[in-house]
Amino acid sequence: MSVKESGEEMDKKENRQVNIRQIRIKDDFWSGLQNLVADEVIPYQEKVLNDEIPGIEKSHAVANFRIAAGLEKGEFYGMVFQDSDVAKWLEGVAYSLTVKPDPELEKRADEVIEIIEKAQQPDGYLNTYFTIKEPEHRWQNLQECHELYCAGHMMEAAVAYYEITGKDRLLKVMCRMADHIDRRFGEGEGKVSGIPGHQEVEIGLMRLYHVTGEERYCKLANYFINERGKNPHFFEEESRKRGWTHFGIDPKDTKYNQSYATVYEQKDAVGHAVRAVYMYTAMADLAGSNGDDKLYEACLMLWKSIAERRMYLTAGIGSTGELEAFTVDYDLPNDMVYAETCASIGLIFFAKQMLEINPDGRFADVMERAFYNGTISGMQLDGKRFFYVNPLEVNPGISGEVPGYRHVLAQRPQWYACACCPPNLVRLLMSLGKYLWDETEDVVYSHMFAGQTAELGKADIRVESQYPWNGMVRYTVEQKTEKPFTLAIHIPSYIKEFTVLINGKEIQAKDYMRKGYLYLERTWNHDVVEIRFELAVRKIYANQKVREDAGCTALMRGPFVYCFEGKDNGPDLQSCHIAEDMKAEAFAIEEGMLKGLTGIHVDGWKYTGSDELYSEEKPHKEKIRLTAIPYYAWGNRGENKMRVWMLE
Repeated sequence: MSVKESGEEMDKKENRQVNIRQIRIKDDFWSGLQNLVADEVIPYQEKVLNDEIPGIEKSHAVANFRIAAGLEKGEFYGMVFQDSDVAKWLEGVAYSLTVKPDPELEKRADEVIEIIEKAQQPDGYLNTYFTIKEPEHRWQNLQECHELYCAGHMMEAAVAYYEITGKDRLLKVMCRMADHIDRRFGEGEGKVSGIPGHQEVEIGLMRLYHVTGEERYCKLANYFINERGKNPHFFEEESRKRGWTHFGIDPKDTKYNQSYATVYEQKDAVGHAVRAVYMYTAMADLAGSNGDDKLYEACLMLWKSIAERRMYLTAGIGSTGELEAFTVDYDLPNDMVYAETCASIGLIFFAKQMLEINPDGRFADVMERAFYNGTISGMQLDGKRFFYVNPLEVNPGISGEVPGYRHVLAQRPQWYACACCPPNLVRLLMSLGKYLWDETEDVVYSHMFAGQTAELGKADIRVESQYPWNGMVRYTVEQKTEKPFTLAIHIPSYIKEFTVLINGKEIQAKDYMRKGYLYLERTWNHDVVEIRFELAVRKIYANQKVREDAGCTALMRGPFVYCFEGKDNGPDLQSCHIAEDMKAEAFAIEEGMLKGLTGIHVDGWKYTGSDELYSEEKPHKEKIRLTAIPYYAWGNRGENKMRVWMLE
């Protein structure tokens, strides 16, 4: 079935992505997070990368580059993909400079880039592990050793740093690395076949392509995408040929890294969740850039698999700690979940690329859900502790201790040996402006409500927002051209009733709605669009095929998923039920680290029974008032129980 036959629309991308330098965030919610990242998280992570914080997992990532550059003596330390932590940090720094210019930070980043340049080999190769430790084994273990993964992240950093600062030193380094990879891999005389064991280089190559216009980079990304699955035994053959292993990953497990079939034959999201969504992101970018209907159809099939059957309410993905992977439809355990922070970040990447092809509210809804829940839950409110795993239920004494639950922690650690998530979250939060808008010849798309000023091609737009705590957003539009254009504003699908006023005059908003967007066409002259809506507390029910959530309900208000902690509700959360006819009340939290957030009071019942393990005595119930807080803020008040889904 073709895309057109399925009723889906797809157009070749028309340079829709808006440059982040055009956006200035000024928002009651997001500005606080961005300032926290700029003031606390980036300097903290810089110290971590330079081994300047005692008592936590050693990083040594910058020292690895110094050793590879011949600037100091020493041995490689860390994961085989340790270079990627530096790359993501640099990318986060680049975006941070648009939020809060900092000449001293930029100078220190320049110094790190100078070290990276010196670590590059004469043939363009760049990877500290193999330069320092095993130079004879370069490119022999694509499945496990992440050379292409690290290259992809550094390509993304190079593009971001060039776009923000105009400095091309790192960009030139990574173009040389891309050229080195292009000389080695692909079809044609003198090249070898190969695919990355962890997808990411495809995203990096596409970003290089978009900023340089070099077609070879697009073709190489296309090669890596289309080569995957052509030979499902590739990693097996590679393993036999080299005769050594690094992690001991089973080369026969072709679903783990999505190499079991071509991307066109894959109908369900399977395997390692981060690998999957990174690949889907590149697929969508290629589909939109090349006008490839077949590839877009493959993306759409995989999107539906995730969003309709394999995604948590929080937009967490990857339901098992065994290989950090997707499992099967509707298998979404709350207390054994994985839901890696990086996976939700990758889901945002995928959603944005799909929006650039086809502005559809279902993609924007998931992108918003992930931004407000499954990503920012990965960071402590003070910016100094981080979750790798984002559970929907925690039980101290079991979580983090009992076999099968040891990956689920009740408190965020300061750092990790495998520290992919903390710097990934930094680059996401500081690049928020990239996800808010797209612009075509005729339409300006607003994908998320956020206070800001946007200097777009057709207009300067000021957005004043009380969202996400209150339901009022105002757009003031100053047109720059004489030709009329359409402002298309995403209205989240949970908002069923809303009022739209243009210059104070109400319009019949539903007449202007299409695929989740409010389309308003006119010649704009300091016109004001105001959108008003109620943010009621909503009960959410899971599909009855999700066995863990049967008989349960969860609460949402606005874009936020809410959770219940033992701190507010006592230690026996499992004995608490939400009343079927509940009355809910939103309130402002006034104390501690959660000050300024909106909580929820809700009617409930608490059941108390016999102290015996099993008894014929029926538990009795008493009325109670339960308290819920936004899910992203859980775990900030000490170790205690937490649940998203509550019995009703």
